[in-house]
Amino acid sequence: MAELEVEIVAADHFVWSGPAKMVKARTADGEIGILPGHTPVLAIMHAGDIVIEPVSGSRITATVDGGFFSVDSDRVVIVADNAQIGESAAGTR
Repeated sequence: MAELEVEIVAADHFVWSGPAKMVKARTADGEIGILPGHTPVLAIMHAGDIVIEPVSGSRITATVDGGFFSVDSDRVVIVADNAQIGESAAGTR
């Protein structure tokens, strides 16, 4: 099964990385959902939640204050001005 390689970083700290089946975020053009095999995208993110469906474990939600969202070759990189992730995902990778 194909999977995404996801990395979330804030301006001053690492937030989360790991394999995922799906990522959703709110961009300047509206909500975007990314699955494996998605075409390359570079988008500006609006403040809000990023939802990650990891390959194993429960859904992860990170709150961001804006930034950008990049997709290329099943790799998703999210660079946020500020980001926080829920306690349930703390310690993940």
